Amino acid sequence: MGFQTEFNSVCKFKSEQELYELLEYGRGKMVKKQFRVFPTGQKVIAYAPDNQAVAIVRIVASIAEINFQGEEVTQVEMELVRRLTEEEARVQTSLAHEMFFGEQS
Repeated sequence: MGFQTEFNSVCKFKSEQELYELLEYGRGKMVKKQFRVFPTGQKVIAYAPDNQAVAIVRIVASIAEINFQGEEVTQVEMELVRRLTEEEARVQTSLAHEMFFGEQS
């Protein structure tokens, strides 16, 4: 049992529904497998499931727990700061592919 540290600038959604709720209502949450540490209180870039940068969000809470099925999970609550412009999204997506999502050497 251990914690994984998330990149300081990455908040990647695995579910389109979770991302939709954040963009539609201005607040949302996502659930990640395993215990993870998210930078509570900081602003980070949110990415869609297809690795496209979409918004700036503020991490409000990060709660790691063992659920009723005995799985280690982390729930991350966030609020929308703003959506990215097309240019910002393009640049952030390109950088994230090189730094985080691309092939590892």
